[in-house]
Amino acid sequence: MAGACSRARRLAKLLAAAPLLAAALAAPVAAKPVELSQQALDAFERQVRLTEARVDQELGRGTGFLWMDTQSETKRRAAYAELRQGQVVIERLETLVDGESIKCPHGLIHHWVGVIFVPGATLEQTLRLVEDYDHHADYYKPDVTRSKILEHHGNDYKVYLRFYRRKILTVVLDTEHEVHYFPMDATHAYSRSYSTRVTEVENPGKPDESQKPVGKDGGFLWRINTYWRFLERDGGTYVQCESVSLTRDIPPGLGWLLNGLVSSIPRESLTQTLTATRNALARKSTAFAAR
Repeated sequence: MAGACSRARRLAKLLAAAPLLAAALAAPVAAKPVELSQQALDAFERQVRLTEARVDQELGRGTGFLWMDTQSETKRRAAYAELRQGQVVIERLETLVDGESIKCPHGLIHHWVGVIFVPGATLEQTLRLVEDYDHHADYYKPDVTRSKILEHHGNDYKVYLRFYRRKILTVVLDTEHEVHYFPMDATHAYSRSYSTRVTEVENPGKPDESQKPVGKDGGFLWRINTYWRFLERDGGTYVQCESVSLTRDIPPGLGWLLNGLVSSIPRESLTQTLTATRNALARKSTAFAAR
């Protein structure tokens, strides 16, 4: 009986908070746009520098190519077991400086890493798919609704992606990215992707569609860098994506309500990206094997 009463009180609290949650999330759209501050941008760039320094060290060592290979034996075994069951292994990362996380005034930095395994897929097939940006809107829908290669020179790309995200609010973003691929050997490769322009779209798909000024919008996404690793092994290919992104901070007084929701969005986005990659690659490798 006591347990039932406790659950009832929690449910009542959630129901009572729902209108406030919707209002809080709608606030960036209805109120004055949030402006990307130089302090937030400086903090993000510092996070990127430290992340890339660590990534360079990991790649230079020649061991521990995948994230879980740097973990304890127990955690490593559990991660590989989940991957073989078709799951996405994902973890939040934190960069510490002198034992403290990087402070980001007027913004939030989100840092996640995720891994998938695609049985039967080769490294060549994997790279061919992820570099096929003209068809990313097919592979990654509904999160990507438009995609196009703007420039391509060897292993370097400049691409356009329109992101669509719905979680209480619907947010549409036009983004441009520079992507650089680095083949290492017959079974290893990695890439780095940097957002160069992120603009929030107002009234998408309507005659009065327009873009809000860069850095003066709802603050749903201001920057995103992704660091990919590809490893052909164990009869398939492992795909790892590490994501570092910058968004607006939580409105004062609403941290208790929004912290969990805000942190869940980057996790869900990365999970969906990796799941879509696995599904598209599985279809491609199956079709190739059937020829």
